[in-house]
Amino acid sequence: MKSRETVLIVDDSVESLNFLTDALEDAGFTVLVALNGLTAMTLVDRVAPDIVLMDAVMPGLDGFETCRRLKASASYIDLPVIFMTGLCETEDIIRGFEAGGVDYVTKPVIPDELLPRIQRHLATAQSVRSARTALDLTGRFLIAVDSTGRTVWSTPQATRLLKEIFDYEDTGTFTVPPELAACLNPTPNRPAPSTKMKVGDRSLEIIYVGRVSDGEILLRLSLAEAAADKSALRRAFALTDRETDVLLWIAAGKSNRDIADILGLSPRTVNKYLDQIYLKISVENRASAAAKAVRVLSGL
Repeated sequence: MKSRETVLIVDDSVESLNFLTDALEDAGFTVLVALNGLTAMTLVDRVAPDIVLMDAVMPGLDGFETCRRLKASASYIDLPVIFMTGLCETEDIIRGFEAGGVDYVTKPVIPDELLPRIQRHLATAQSVRSARTALDLTGRFLIAVDSTGRTVWSTPQATRLLKEIFDYEDTGTFTVPPELAACLNPTPNRPAPSTKMKVGDRSLEIIYVGRVSDGEILLRLSLAEAAADKSALRRAFALTDRETDVLLWIAAGKSNRDIADILGLSPRTVNKYLDQIYLKISVENRASAAAKAVRVLSGL
């Protein structure tokens, strides 16, 4: 059964909230409501809606600024925001798109016109998420940055890596090193750059991949020592790439649930990989597997 998609309506008018809630629930959506921008941002953090309908004019934090703050986070870069407002001047519509909105409808809102827009933007957002998930499942640590080096979006694996290394609550705050940011526009006479950062005892390499659009430059992340360790384990035991990832984290003392979170897998899938690993490296339990892996990584 297909799960119900969640729509967050942000509007200071109770009458508008009730009207839209009834129309959207009748259309099969789960509906959340917020009377102001600050409440909306709190709800987005807790519930992760699929799309937001945002009134532009509200007391305190207006819809434009609320959208702008949401879009400043890489976590919400793909979240579609449709503005709803009585403002219909060209400059107001431009403000909505500049703030990060994907569409703009004027009040009074007509449900029969709004619903197809919602479905179209939900489908587009799902396509983008699916593409990035596909990249992630192939083990790609990719981030897109703007011309200043600030993160625009990142694949789930890259997000986890950045959070792990830099202890960030929000990877939208990550900015690439100045020496790389200054070289984000290579020319025939200036090859694609890369740089290495030392973070504690770890070495993170950031590699320029290419320009996706005017506002997005694609970079690949690589942990130098992790790549070397994976290569050593793969050669020693003839493991697949994903089996090597699991064994590497077993050797680091991580639990199955931790590994599942790190690799974006279910704990049950991690167990299946462990069964395959035990068979390939001729051990019966995780302690023996960890010990064998550590010996290889230590060069013993």
